[in-house]
Amino acid sequence: MNISSVLVYTRPQDLQLVREQLSALAGVEVHAASENGRLIVIIEADSVQAVADIFAQINQHPGVLAASMVYHQFEPDPDEEA
Repeated sequence: MNISSVLVYTRPQDLQLVREQLSALAGVEVHAASENGRLIVIIEADSVQAVADIFAQINQHPGVLAASMVYHQFEPDPDEEA
């Protein structure tokens, strides 16, 4: 399991729409948003490549001005360790 945290910037007037659209992406959860257009987004995926693909999709999303990955962690699947 790969978990990444992304800081997303959008225009304040686009915040709600971008939040809803990003939340609809598989593996994406919006944890927080500020009135000035900042969102904290978590990506969960099975591989590093999948995280990179989702991050690229977020970065190219209409209404997203910028996206910065600020954290990434790999955790082994506990079911596979048993």
